[in-house]
Amino acid sequence: MTHEQTAYLALADGSIFEGFAWGAAGSVTGEVVFTTGMTGYQEVLTDPSYVGQLVTMTTPHIGNTGITSEDAESRKGQPHVAGFLLREPCEVPSNHRSQESLRAYLERHGIVALGGVDTRRLVRTLRDRGSQNGCIGTGSPDNSSIERALLPTCRGSTWSRA
Repeated sequence: MTHEQTAYLALADGSIFEGFAWGAAGSVTGEVVFTTGMTGYQEVLTDPSYVGQLVTMTTPHIGNTGITSEDAESRKGQPHVAGFLLREPCEVPSNHRSQESLRAYLERHGIVALGGVDTRRLVRTLRDRGSQNGCIGTGSPDNSSIERALLPTCRGSTWSRA
């Protein structure tokens, strides 16, 4: 699998996590949270309790079963997350019920995602340093749009590679 563009998650405490752009193009900010469920990524995406959040999936392989309209949690099947963070996204689902791939679903709904993230390190950071805002984007965190996007929520931070 080739990954066209390097992307980053920048946390309000200055931590930077590198990965690759995987969902819709763009950048997004929100509270970074995680879920430890081993299944149910579609239910997480469509759960209204995650509105405005950047949700991290701790299970490494996400997207294996694709997307099926019957598995949505919201009435219209629309995602509520602001962004999605995952370790190893699956490009080709292997489920007879699948109606589309996870990537196609995220792109169709404009959800920015970051693949290739060290989710174990990210979860440890959130547990040790507490809940915080973050930004997913493709610009270099050393000169970029990520810092400007987070600036209102993390004044006084300095970027560092955690």
